[in-house]
Amino acid sequence: MKTTHLIRLKRLSVFAVAAILGGCGMFPASGPSRDAFVKSVYSPAEEGQPPFAFVEINSFSLDVLARRAPPTLHGLFGDYRPPVSPVIGVGDAIQITVWEAAGGGLFSAADAGHVNPGSRASSIPNQIVARDGSVTVPYAGRIQVGGKTQQQVEAAIVERLRGKAIEPQALVTVAQNVSNTATVTGEVANGARVPLSQRGDRIMDVIAAAGGYRSPVHETYVTLTRGNRSARAPIQALLTNPREDIYVRPGDILTIERTPPTFTVAGATGQNSVLTFDARGLSLEEAIGKAGGLMDSRADPDGVFVLRYEPSSVVREFPNVAPNLLKAQQVPVAYHLNMRDPSAMFAARRFAIRDKDIVYVSNAAIAEIGKLMQLVQMMSQPAIQGALVSRYLN
Repeated sequence: MKTTHLIRLKRLSVFAVAAILGGCGMFPASGPSRDAFVKSVYSPAEEGQPPFAFVEINSFSLDVLARRAPPTLHGLFGDYRPPVSPVIGVGDAIQITVWEAAGGGLFSAADAGHVNPGSRASSIPNQIVARDGSVTVPYAGRIQVGGKTQQQVEAAIVERLRGKAIEPQALVTVAQNVSNTATVTGEVANGARVPLSQRGDRIMDVIAAAGGYRSPVHETYVTLTRGNRSARAPIQALLTNPREDIYVRPGDILTIERTPPTFTVAGATGQNSVLTFDARGLSLEEAIGKAGGLMDSRADPDGVFVLRYEPSSVVREFPNVAPNLLKAQQVPVAYHLNMRDPSAMFAARRFAIRDKDIVYVSNAAIAEIGKLMQLVQMMSQPAIQGALVSRYLN
């Protein structure tokens, strides 16, 4: 009778634990199961309103993702080529030298205290271009130089001096270039305002002039701000695609940032953590390896997911995506990989992990049953031990 009592007590404990866990949703888990993902999409709480898109990782989806354009500076700013010749601007310091064809002219006399007697040239001290864009030239008055090239200013000075000086010639040199500069700041050796040369300078030229970036290539990003527009791209993109290394324009701001790309690993893997990329490119296969692989005792090989936000322009190419998701610019997507299929290993190598991705591996159903049995044993053991002690005492 007492043995029968123990059996009934154990059965009652099992039913009690199952009822508690089933009714209260208290069953311990590291995250949703594969079936939970499928149910959320194909049987959502609101009819026709799934919370995310469910996409299989296969040759079709890999081809779609391969066509996805990376962050681009060329796409936003276009191939803006440098001006034929930079113009003089407010704040620039210019030096003007005037020649005359014979001695005894206006500027020969003015320059007698500085050079050999009989000199036919005179150098006017450096002048800062005023806010109205003008400078002063002796005997020529105020001359507008702002927005003009050096050659245009030289012609204007000669025209003003014609009839006053003896066959005048002028040479204009920009001694200090302020208006034709770009600002470089952030993770560079020497943040500075970099003068732009007349031949035109590309982004990498300007960064090199500031001493170069200090962080590893795959962790370095450049943000180009031009007027009220900004665009951000990895330095590696400029190195691998020369079209991205666009010309810098006067007034541009280049901000160099060190942003190590990371991804999060959760679920039935050897390591649940936020991990960094060792290089710019990281495949799903490598990401799983960095996380210690799938746990044999827990992982569901058919429950490997990569969670991220994708532009709607990319997601609309996938089949069976709910229309409500395509209304947003960024769409949450759960990419699914069935690693029971041998070909999935090759697909995992082609699937590129991106910054801030979540790699999630769900638990196998048998692992959940094992947890239940452990809980049953844990909760029923005190009652069984108490019954045994009571039996012994009696």
